[in-house]
Amino acid sequence: MQENTVRSGAAKTRRGRLPAWWSGWPRWSGYAAAVWSLAYGALGAYWAFGGAGFPFGRGNDQEAEYSILVDADVVTAAPVIALLGLLGAAVGVMMAKAVGRGFVRAAVMVFAWAAAATLAVVVTDLRLLMLITRILVAPVFAFTGVPGGGSVADFFPWPRLHLLILLGGGLLWGLAALSYQRRTGQACANCGRDGTVAWWSTPPNALRWGRWAVAVAAGVPAIYALSRLAMAAGSRVGIPQAFYDEMEGSGVIVGDLLMASMAIGGMVLTVGLVRPWGEVFPRWIWFAAGRRVPPSLALIPASIITVFITAAGVSEARSLLLHGIDTQQWGITGPTMLWPLWGPALGAATYAYYLRRRTPCRHCGQGEHASSLLNAANE
Repeated sequence: MQENTVRSGAAKTRRGRLPAWWSGWPRWSGYAAAVWSLAYGALGAYWAFGGAGFPFGRGNDQEAEYSILVDADVVTAAPVIALLGLLGAAVGVMMAKAVGRGFVRAAVMVFAWAAAATLAVVVTDLRLLMLITRILVAPVFAFTGVPGGGSVADFFPWPRLHLLILLGGGLLWGLAALSYQRRTGQACANCGRDGTVAWWSTPPNALRWGRWAVAVAAGVPAIYALSRLAMAAGSRVGIPQAFYDEMEGSGVIVGDLLMASMAIGGMVLTVGLVRPWGEVFPRWIWFAAGRRVPPSLALIPASIITVFITAAGVSEARSLLLHGIDTQQWGITGPTMLWPLWGPALGAATYAYYLRRRTPCRHCGQGEHASSLLNAANE
């Protein structure tokens, strides 16, 4: 009975009530990945037969240089997309049914994790992060004008919005892969516990290495913010004269201030992952002062931003390998060279926070209530 409970993740809560629908993700994530794959495969078939909107390659994407698929063409890529979509749908159903042992299980996991990583952080690129910044600066540029001309609508072309579809597929495949790995590996499908405790996963050790991760994850945006503030203040160090001339009289300076503010905000929130106010609301948040911070309030946005930043970091690493460092504008691009470190560091910091804050699993009953190490250290 215990084994079935641990593997399915579908047990009732201690109060006898069924968990909320979202806690059933181990059961539906495989089907969701299959549906996404089938739909995207159908889109590939549509493109293969001459349909409009193929989003890859120089001939279809004005920003194709950002993408790893810069040289893709519809004749070759669209049929491959259609075939991979069909294969993904079949594998997704297998995962939902937890089918496979031995070599088959290993092959399914390799396919699933590869699909998740490829869709979420490899085929996507820096433009995912651009979407966040553009959404925030669009209202400003609507009044000040878009640097270099154009309109605010130009911030959201189809190839850029299409990246969100790929990201959604990557997240679904990540959930499906994690669920399948747990369900076929004698672990709780919801929390991942399998009756053993690794030394690095204990709350004290998670706090120890989590602090190092936070130092990196907060340091990178701090450097980025300083560079943007310097540009907004008129610094010409590492900035081509032509770019500086374009900045004057346009909305670029306002945009730099907004992006610096976002980076500073991200840095502060990252530091909160290892500070007491990341576990208990401080006094200056008057409407919730003294209440415990729900772990999901930090974990969900931090996890999503981790994926966005990792995709940007992979894109920057690829650009460095292909084009090297542009010494003429190092003041603009130099801080982004650290982005390949930012995503993994933020992911590690987020995971350490999760390990410290997690409670006993209401599906399998494993785990213990952990007291706050941060508050204890300050007493």
